[in-house]
Amino acid sequence: MANLKILPLSAALLFATACSQPGVKASQPVAVESQAQQPVAAVVEVVADPEAEAAAKAAAALPRQPLTPEILFKFLVAEVAGQRGAIGVAQSTYLDLARQTKDPRIARRAAEVAMFARDQAGALEATRLWAAAEQDSERAQQTLAALLLNAGSLDEAEPILRTLLKADSANGFLHLSALMGKMRDTQAALALVERLAIDYPALPEARFAVAQAAASAGHFEAAVAVLQQADSLRPGWEPAALLRAQILAKTSRPDALAFMRDFLAIHPGAREVRLAYARALVNASQFTEARAEFTRLTGDFPRNAEVSFAAGLLSLQMGDVEVARDLLTQTLEYNPRDPDTVQYYLGQVAEQMKQPEAAAAHYVEVRTGNYLVPARARQAALLARAGKLDEARALLAATRGENDAQNVRLIQAQAELLRDSKEHTAAFEVLSEGLKRFPDSADLLYDRAMVAEKLDKLDVLEADLRRVIVLRPDDAQAYNALGYTLADRTNRLAEAIGLLDKALSLAPEDPFILDSVGWAQYRSGNLARAQEYLERAYKVRPDPEIAAHLGEVLWARGQRDEAGKLWQTSLQTHPQNEVLLETQRRLNP
Repeated sequence: MANLKILPLSAALLFATACSQPGVKASQPVAVESQAQQPVAAVVEVVADPEAEAAAKAAAALPRQPLTPEILFKFLVAEVAGQRGAIGVAQSTYLDLARQTKDPRIARRAAEVAMFARDQAGALEATRLWAAAEQDSERAQQTLAALLLNAGSLDEAEPILRTLLKADSANGFLHLSALMGKMRDTQAALALVERLAIDYPALPEARFAVAQAAASAGHFEAAVAVLQQADSLRPGWEPAALLRAQILAKTSRPDALAFMRDFLAIHPGAREVRLAYARALVNASQFTEARAEFTRLTGDFPRNAEVSFAAGLLSLQMGDVEVARDLLTQTLEYNPRDPDTVQYYLGQVAEQMKQPEAAAAHYVEVRTGNYLVPARARQAALLARAGKLDEARALLAATRGENDAQNVRLIQAQAELLRDSKEHTAAFEVLSEGLKRFPDSADLLYDRAMVAEKLDKLDVLEADLRRVIVLRPDDAQAYNALGYTLADRTNRLAEAIGLLDKALSLAPEDPFILDSVGWAQYRSGNLARAQEYLERAYKVRPDPEIAAHLGEVLWARGQRDEAGKLWQTSLQTHPQNEVLLETQRRLNP
């Protein structure tokens, strides 16, 4: 059971005794009433300290409730019950105390406990007591208004909201949506906000609140129209522009991008809008434009780690590695929240710049987080590439992940090193040992199945892939791998086609699945259908193995010149591909 996060018992006792004893100085003791007559908020000695005077005034405003043994006992019961997870007892006891004492502090505490317990009725009753006892408290009135709105009591909430808005209309309208956030009747919420805004026709914040309510109610065009009014009242106001962009993006990302672009043309100094525009460009995969915006933002937000990091990643994405290196190096100087991620990408930059030692140095600096395992895997790959396979394996074996997912990925990285070195038996052993630790890891089962195929352990491959399908019934690649293997290595063609049809239904445009389906059709003698699927696959992705299969089908259909040209074209970019070379040697020695 969850425990209520409340004051420790010692602090609660101090609170209780503070209520029961007047403030005194050691050298000037004052007379106190008997305990039976002693008020909860005692009279304090007048001193020159302004803070003490303010505290004294606040204490004088509290009800003069005697701290009887019964009240003290209930208070302690409520606190101890909350600490021990008996939230129901704490809630009912505090609410009873609030009714009995009318003390705003206890009523507020009763409201907090009731909200923690998700008792809306109890929270509303306690907050009514709190607001009545502390009528000048803005927080009490806001809490009461929010609870009334959640309960659908709009008529009762409306005058409270009007009072709050009179005190601070601009901030009040800006925070209005937070108060109304949990209202289920969005149409009624919109009508209420419109009524509240009538008295403030020239206040852009009022238009902003109406637009928020209209958007929540699904009236996007009306919301945009109201935000246009806000812009006419306060041209270039960024909160309204940001909200307008968010609303436009719900129906049309191009419209949102066009609006932000036009807004920035008129108001080039709108930094928050420019930041939102840059992020939206990234989401739209418009990386060139996004980098230009983030590069500009590095001047608008000097020494901002988020901005320089984004600009660095975009430069890396576009292959401008020197600029990426400079921006990411600057990011480290700006005290980023996640320096490990920055170090990882600096390692990626160094690798692209053919600087393996620098890359390894950056990867070493990745100590924790999501990039710990990828960094160690890249370190190991660099060692293996330098002929230090044993050292690479030792590095991965010595690394401890922060969770099971990372530990599984470490096992995969060890097996990947061995597969790349053609040590398939060792890779199979590593994965088998890993499955003893994580027997239901679909990733390890899939990887072992792929290694098993290289070792002609088709029984292991089939068992592992069928287990993956049980664990991940929507895993298109598991169906694809099993179906392709059955089509390529056995005569169970009908079963293979059934598995591949399932894979294709899960991922209808995947080029590798299309390739598998085409190959199964070829093995079944359906050459025309095979060519159709393989041409679709090759058009999506001109992979050398797809080229090998398509060429073989063309060869079988008598189109040998076309097959030869296809193989030669693919060999120009993939001269060492084993499947492509074997197919050409076998058919056209």
